[in-house]
Amino acid sequence: MLRGIYTGATGMIAQQARMDVVANNLANVDQTGFKKDLTLFKSFPDMLIRRINDDGLGITPAGSYDTMPLVGKLGTGVEVNEVYTQFDQGSLQRTENNLDIALEGRGFFTVNTERGERYTRDGAFTINQEGVIVTHTGYPLMGENGPIRVQENNFIINERGEVTVNANMSLDPRDLVSMASNDWAQPVVIDRLKLADFENVRELKKEGGTLYRETEFSGPALPPGEIKVIQGFLEKSNVSAVREMVDMIEVQRSYEANQKTIHTHDQTLGKLINEIIR
Repeated sequence: MLRGIYTGATGMIAQQARMDVVANNLANVDQTGFKKDLTLFKSFPDMLIRRINDDGLGITPAGSYDTMPLVGKLGTGVEVNEVYTQFDQGSLQRTENNLDIALEGRGFFTVNTERGERYTRDGAFTINQEGVIVTHTGYPLMGENGPIRVQENNFIINERGEVTVNANMSLDPRDLVSMASNDWAQPVVIDRLKLADFENVRELKKEGGTLYRETEFSGPALPPGEIKVIQGFLEKSNVSAVREMVDMIEVQRSYEANQKTIHTHDQTLGKLINEIIR
């Protein structure tokens, strides 16, 4: 009886954890570059059930037989094994804003935070007062030479991630001194986006919003392989609101089923104690 109550309780706890993940996915369905999470479960080891009134072996002229045959298996509960981030590509939305950048393929933008470099798929950037491209939370977008400094509406980022500007309008005046006057009107590649990929992207850890950090299991940041940078687009989240609503209903019904299991075991145990044993 008590084992059944414990098993039902573990099921309720697991479904509560799954509901938290589904609710977080729904809350971020409109968040640029957000990647949905999935909850993975594992069961506790099953117990073998045998007949308990007999033991040993029976001997017959033809051989022997087991007097404690297996009746079956008894489940002992479930627990959350992992909250897994699904890094599938989200759909691309055209914005015509040159500060909106999307990635097509596997990889991340690199931004600099007070905790060090972090990684994101959120390409909704802006320019701060110092002319640095930053996220909406103020973290600089990193290039291979450091934070990228430009002027609004005067730069282009090509598919390889190279940042090109009109030299006579966008470079720092200190940089113009070293350039010949006939070069000022020529497009100049000032930097290249610092894009990153990981050997085991599954082991990246979320840090709130759309930021990720590397771990010892993900490995260090590596140059990405097949990836395309698209300016004027944003990558939407890969969350399907319909799918998450269906999952939410499924979780609720599973939770209620475990709840009823506990209630039934409790009633049966009460009847055993109050009526049968007495």
